[in-house]
Amino acid sequence: MKHVVKRRGHTEGFDDKKLYASIYSACLVVRETPEASELVAEKVTKDITDWIANKPEVTSADIRRHAAEFLHVYNADAAYSYMHYRTLW
Repeated sequence: MKHVVKRRGHTEGFDDKKLYASIYSACLVVRETPEASELVAEKVTKDITDWIANKPEVTSADIRRHAAEFLHVYNADAAYSYMHYRTLW
């Protein structure tokens, strides 16, 4: 299991379901269809899973930054929403 170092310094296991849900939600916020949101969330989750495959530990900030970069390829507005959700909502 991959370990994720969170903002406050504690670690937890990588949960691809949490990542999928956050990407899916970011897509819905920018009015992407549920079907398209599912496809994008699956692709970005796979991209991140592949990216962390050889890393014993990553930070949540690194995951967020790379997920936004991958998401930007599919939907730039969703990527913006994903990166700035704390300040937007």
